[in-house]
Amino acid sequence: MPKLLLLQGANMNWLGRREPELYGRTTAAELDARLREYAQKLGFTIDIVYTNHEGEAIECLYRAVEDHVDAVVLNPGGFSYAGYALRDCIKGITVPVVELHLTNHYARSIHSVTASASRGVMMGFGVNTYFRAVDAALDIVADAAGL
Repeated sequence: MPKLLLLQGANMNWLGRREPELYGRTTAAELDARLREYAQKLGFTIDIVYTNHEGEAIECLYRAVEDHVDAVVLNPGGFSYAGYALRDCIKGITVPVVELHLTNHYARSIHSVTASASRGVMMGFGVNTYFRAVDAALDIVADAAGL
């Protein structure tokens, strides 16, 4: 059974409350419940971690390696702009990372410094971006297993 980590970066704990006109009205708790239901339906495990501290995010990624996580789905949130230490961590770990953003960064002239270290990036589909990113992570895991 594949083991995924969803790492939610800076400000993502306020999902549904912070700028809902951009990020939607689905709360973090509602999203978590939907993702856990999706995991049960498709037969994978998902750990969900929120942090507003870049150092904690880095420690979480290193722990993912030690815990034999198969893939990480990352919404860096506010770390997107200046998370160079997080980017270096992603470059250094062996666990594949799929980055996601609720909005289309190109339409908003935003640049994510962590994207270049990630295996791939999904963006612009609102809360559904999470499910597309999870599916991409599961595809990466299946490809690595030769399935």
